[in-house]
Amino acid sequence: MSVTTSEGIAFFALIQNASLPVQLVMLMLLAASVVSWTMIFRKWFALKTAKATADRFETKFWSGANLNQMYADQSRKEANATGMASIFVEGFREYRRLSQQSNIEPMDILEGVQRAMRVALSREIDYLETHLSFLATVGSTSPYVGLFGTVWGIMNSFRALGAVQQATIAHVAPGIAEALIATAIGLFAAIPAVIAYNRYSNNVERLVTRYEIFMQEFASVLQRQAYAARA
Repeated sequence: MSVTTSEGIAFFALIQNASLPVQLVMLMLLAASVVSWTMIFRKWFALKTAKATADRFETKFWSGANLNQMYADQSRKEANATGMASIFVEGFREYRRLSQQSNIEPMDILEGVQRAMRVALSREIDYLETHLSFLATVGSTSPYVGLFGTVWGIMNSFRALGAVQQATIAHVAPGIAEALIATAIGLFAAIPAVIAYNRYSNNVERLVTRYEIFMQEFASVLQRQAYAARA
C-alpha cells in the first residue's frame, strides 16, 4: 500500500525515484539497521543467559557445595562452562595442579590461581563485549551517513531550481523529500543502536564486576585451603 504525504507525493515512489547516491545511502542504512536489530536481540539473549547462569552458579557455590565435586561436575561439561563456571574451573584446576607440588608456598599457589582466573575472565569479557563495537559504530556513524544523503538531495533540489526559469515547489519538493527520508532512516538506524549500546555496556560492566568479586572471594577460599593443607 502506498504511503503519501499531504502533497500527494508517494513515499515509496520518492525512494524509487531518488538519485542513485541517495538510494545507496538508504540501502546501506537499512542494512545497518537490520543487522543492528539482529545484534540487539542476540546480545539481549546472551546477557540474560549470562546473568541467569551467574545467579545459579553463585547460589550453588555459596550453598556449601563440595569444591571437588563442583569441579568434577563443571569439568564434565567444560565445553559449555561460561561465566563464573569457566573462571571457577580454570582457577580450581590450577589450584589442584600447584597443590601437588610439595615445595611450593601457599602464596605462590594463590598467584598462579589468580593468573589462571584472569585469563578466563579476559575470555568472558571478550565474549560479553562481542557486537557492542558494531552497535557503537552504527549509532555514531548512521546520522552522518544520513546527512550525506540529505546534502545530496538538497543539491539536487538546487540543480532543479537552476534549470528552470520560474521556480515552484514541484521542482524542489522531490529533492527535499528524499533528503529528509535519508535523514529519517539514519536516525532510525542510530537511535536503537545507541540505546542498546549504552544499556548493554552497563550490563556487561555489572557482570564483569560480579565476576571480579567472585574471583577475589574464591581466591580467599583457596588461600585458606592452601594454608590449612600446609599446617
